Amino acid sequence: MSLSKGDLRAYFDRIGFSSEARADRETLEALVAAHTATIPFENLNPFLGLPVSLSPDALVDKLIRHRRGGYCYEQNGLFSHVLETVGFDFTPLAARVLWMQSDDAATPRTHKLLLVNLLQGLVLADVGFGGAVCTGVLDLVPELVQSTAHERFRLVEVSGLWRQQIEIGGEWRATYQFDLTPQLSVDDELGNWWTSANPASHFTFSLVAARSPAGRRHALRNFDYSIHVSGSESEKRRLGSPGEVCTVLESDFGIAIPDRERLVSRLEAIA
Repeated sequence: MSLSKGDLRAYFDRIGFSSEARADRETLEALVAAHTATIPFENLNPFLGLPVSLSPDALVDKLIRHRRGGYCYEQNGLFSHVLETVGFDFTPLAARVLWMQSDDAATPRTHKLLLVNLLQGLVLADVGFGGAVCTGVLDLVPELVQSTAHERFRLVEVSGLWRQQIEIGGEWRATYQFDLTPQLSVDDELGNWWTSANPASHFTFSLVAARSPAGRRHALRNFDYSIHVSGSESEKRRLGSPGEVCTVLESDFGIAIPDRERLVSRLEAIA
């Protein structure tokens, strides 16, 4: 669904994009970088027991007007509406998350990403993968090492299955695995419900937030806060109280907390 001119302008203002938007690689790269630097990955709604709507109006209202963030279905959902409005040709895909798991782990297809058809060929655009999000655009070319404003990435392809990998400390680690089967909005609704409401989903019992401005990454998991700076030692610290977590969410991630009292209560329960 295309956004209105006003909503598209509000999105550009939200991420600080002021150039002319065209359906080309330069624009796509700029949008991915600005989006991942500005709109935080976060799961406050599932953590607080609040619903997650994927309707275009709800995404615009939450991620743009109320200066919130979201997870992949929301982030790449909003981004897909932006790309459609600008005039990009793309296909929604689904992936099995392998991050922090073994490469042969059997996981559900609960990650949304986008395959964009540019004049130069097919590329991946994904603004919704938390602390290991690719802040660049990846050519759909196997084994090609591709640099971004953060880490290097590559794609490995075996028998029609593609695996995205990120280089950390000289080691290639898998983030997720996908094929090129187009996904429908009904597929997103099913995955979104599982991610946001199933008690087995870690988003329902752990707080997660991430943001990736140029040259560094901010990552929060419950009370553990890390700042990863390119080429330097990571800064890691344990936040001392629910109030300090709220302050970091507001100051470092730019999140307008929807229910501070409720969030403090949930954090106290897992401290």
